[in-house]
Amino acid sequence: MNIQAIEQEALRLPIEDRARLAETLLSSLDALSDKEIAKLWLIEAQRRAAEIDNGTVQLVSAEEVERKIQAILK
Repeated sequence: MNIQAIEQEALRLPIEDRARLAETLLSSLDALSDKEIAKLWLIEAQRRAAEIDNGTVQLVSAEEVERKIQAILK
């Protein structure tokens, strides 16, 4: 069974069962080793770099982000 099939099956569960499954899955992440965590961060960094390279996302400068935050907080 592949991940998409598992996701589809999980989404068909009643809400209480989905919540329990989500809690179990999230709790399992606490048990990751430093090596596993580093590998996951590398995969995430590669995914983000690919998004930038193929134009899926656009970079925003830190200054622009700060201006937007300040505007929201006013």
